[in-house]
Amino acid sequence: MALADLLHQDAIIPALRVNSKKQLLQELAARAARITGLSEREIFDVILQRERLGSTGVGNGIAIPHGKLGNIHSIVGIFARLEQPVDFEALDDQPVDLVFLLLAPEGAGADHLKALSRIARVLRDHDLVAKLRATESASAIYAFLNEEQTSNAA
Repeated sequence: MALADLLHQDAIIPALRVNSKKQLLQELAARAARITGLSEREIFDVILQRERLGSTGVGNGIAIPHGKLGNIHSIVGIFARLEQPVDFEALDDQPVDLVFLLLAPEGAGADHLKALSRIARVLRDHDLVAKLRATESASAIYAFLNEEQTSNAA
């Protein structure tokens, strides 16, 4: 599964300014609502409910919040680079500055897990993460994430 299948250029937020985890999740829900046409509140509630089970802050300043919605038709991703890191209650207690929100249909069990796995694998690439942190250009971030796909596929 390629990130390009989940992530469109309008789903990149290159310099998001937030002060807390809650505000970050609200901003991600707002962007996801614009892209999917779903209710911002419904998206926020789903990702907040998932966070209550345990933080999706995976370490190294990266978080992958995710959730399943009954009325979404395909898996959708939103990527945000934060201007300032925020406390995300991550596994390594480090603040988060790179966030990849993943939303999937209720019945997308295996595909949802494949997408999560793919995102985690891509964001473990230290060179890519350094590039993502070094730019405020949405088009550059999009290109870096998609470039990673082609180099990993080879």
